[in-house]
Amino acid sequence: MAQQERDQAVDRELTMSRAMVEAIAHEMREDEEVFYMGEDVADYGGIFDSTEGLLDEFGHDRIMDVPISETAYVGAAVGAAQEGMRPIAELMFVDFFGVGMDQIYNQMAKNTYMSGGNVSVPMVLTAAVGGTYNDAAQHSQTLYGTFAHLPGMKVVVPSTAYEAKGLMHNAIRDDDPVVYLFHKRLMGIGWLPAPDGPKTPVPEEDYTIPFGSADVKREGSDVTIVTLGLHVHRALDAAEDLDDDGVDAEVIDLRTLVPLDTETVVESVRKTGRLVVVDEDYRSFGVTGEVVSRVADEALDDLEAVERVAVPDVPIPYSRPMENEVIPDGEDIKAAVEATE
Repeated sequence: MAQQERDQAVDRELTMSRAMVEAIAHEMREDEEVFYMGEDVADYGGIFDSTEGLLDEFGHDRIMDVPISETAYVGAAVGAAQEGMRPIAELMFVDFFGVGMDQIYNQMAKNTYMSGGNVSVPMVLTAAVGGTYNDAAQHSQTLYGTFAHLPGMKVVVPSTAYEAKGLMHNAIRDDDPVVYLFHKRLMGIGWLPAPDGPKTPVPEEDYTIPFGSADVKREGSDVTIVTLGLHVHRALDAAEDLDDDGVDAEVIDLRTLVPLDTETVVESVRKTGRLVVVDEDYRSFGVTGEVVSRVADEALDDLEAVERVAVPDVPIPYSRPMENEVIPDGEDIKAAVEATE
């Protein structure tokens, strides 16, 4: 169903955080092996409202606060998953992944392979990503590319409430480990206002969004803009500005990085001939380079011009003007599109 038809069929809207919680609650009611663990996820409800209200319904046995030891509780989640449970473990900030990295990339991602397929690891690792609110270099990264680079994990990045719910249902039901990265700025919490766009109509019933299926958020014929997360909305804003200048931009929301829907991107580039890839992760060895290389592999003769828009290879600054300078905005995207002309 097309986005417009879908929106017309549903008369209620949710924030992204409420959509995530609704999906988690549904799966917990359906399967008693699903549980949630992390720092401040029980009594506090998650500092980005990722578990708000779940404690009242499911209690501390299934919504668990844990000590500040990412290695310990991610490892516990891996073990529980291998024993047949379906844990969801939350890293409060993705920047903290390094503390428990061995449990993530050596155990969670590889134990199915190391056991010769004798164990599955059906767990979800959630983490808040992104900057734009002056929390400096250790609390503001996205790191999409780091997780997508390591084999064994599926990587999910919702941009709207509709996607957040459908992708969460799919993540919890998946028999492989899934990394679910939600952008803080999109959650719809009071102290961190969201842009227009992520609060969308969301069906009350459960539904899934298949991994590896990008969504064309705006159709166009002159240039293809590929992005994900917060920058879907910044790209759509830029596309509206470009339309005033006579440039018809197509905006593609990747929705998942692993698996990556290369086909939809290539099909668009064959139509437009021009490609701009936008990412809030670092420029080097990241998503922008990967998308461009895949298009070059598949459709080099159709590619007339290409630009990348990403964070330069520097730590995210604490200073608000400096942070605004390094994180791409709509004007940066518009300038990149104009550079392909």
